[in-house]
Amino acid sequence: MNRSTALLGIAIGLIGLGIYRALYAPGMLVDPQMPMLLVAFVAQAVFGIVAGVGVWRRARWAPLAIGLLCASIVATDLIAVLLGIIAYLYALLEAVVAIVVAILLIGYVREGGDARR
Repeated sequence: MNRSTALLGIAIGLIGLGIYRALYAPGMLVDPQMPMLLVAFVAQAVFGIVAGVGVWRRARWAPLAIGLLCASIVATDLIAVLLGIIAYLYALLEAVVAIVVAILLIGYVREGGDARR
């Protein structure tokens, strides 16, 4: 698989994650008892879509957007654990996986540099 196809696949995956996380928001708007969790999922949606667009356009800020997406996933897990929604071991596993995947994606996206230079 060539690099441009892989980057397109990564971009589609990131945008898909952003849209998937955005679908959580309407259910939380019905009874907004946990606004911090709503904000965290909206942040994941925004950063996922922005990171996908950045990777697709091969922007210099795409690795930063991927890092912010990872940070928002970890923050969402922390909030969910503090609210007692999910178990801490599951949240820890999800956070570690998010960090490892983000490091790998950032390394791969940065590897080629900016094609428009």
